[in-house]
Amino acid sequence: MPTSERSAQAISNAIAQLYKAQFGRGPTKVKTYFLGLDGIVCILEDTQTPGERRLVASGEGIARLRDIRTFFQHAAEDELKAAIEETTGRRVRAFMSGFDPTADACSEVFLLEEQDDPAAPPAGPGAPAPGTAAG
Repeated sequence: MPTSERSAQAISNAIAQLYKAQFGRGPTKVKTYFLGLDGIVCILEDTQTPGERRLVASGEGIARLRDIRTFFQHAAEDELKAAIEETTGRRVRAFMSGFDPTADACSEVFLLEEQDDPAAPPAGPGAPAPGTAAG
């Protein structure tokens, strides 16, 4: 498996575990995409708890559920960014999160600091982030 595929899988696994810890239930489908040299998007599906599904089915709680989920996603921002930084070896400079309760789909978007050498391959899992000491 190429390094970028291993990195994408490592990110997907880490984000899924963070969702499970944050919401009590992890997604059943996660896919991570690299966007050019400095962007990463994680798409997560089937993340809702049974109670959240009931809110959506009732039609009454969609806006509230979106607000609560968005709040919790941003409350976990430091952990989400750390997972990306640990896997890529690069600092996250921006984080954006979205949730569509009706489709039960979430997105986590990360913009990375520019690389000093764009020709250099992305660091693998466990590589220290720039400005940190190894070991």
